Amino acid sequence: MKKNQAGFTYPLTLCVVLVFFLFLSIRVEQLLTERKVVNQTAILLQEEYYFLSSIKKVENRLTSTGTIQSKGSFKYGNGTMDYQADAPVNSVQRVNFTLRLSSGITVIGIGYFDTKLKRIVKWAEKN
Repeated sequence: MKKNQAGFTYPLTLCVVLVFFLFLSIRVEQLLTERKVVNQTAILLQEEYYFLSSIKKVENRLTSTGTIQSKGSFKYGNGTMDYQADAPVNSVQRVNFTLRLSSGITVIGIGYFDTKLKRIVKWAEKN
């Protein structure tokens, strides 16, 4: 037999290994991206839940007492919601909500409550 293969096995093995590592790195990048998206989604859902719970608590206080306290705070498992109510203009009262999560994230929201209807009529979030 002649030995004139001229190194056929090494380039073929190298190409197969490179293709394998290429697909492996693509899959690892997808996994890391999915984990990041899941984490960010969990934080956003938690923020929305805390805001909704705080709005409902303020609405319940408005319904029971007829007024909203000028300042207050609600403690949650992973953060604190502070609110500050402005004086009512006509029948609409503006309430500023500030959510401080234990991770260091701070989110500000503004709710407009109708004191005659005793419910929220408008909501806005600041970035």
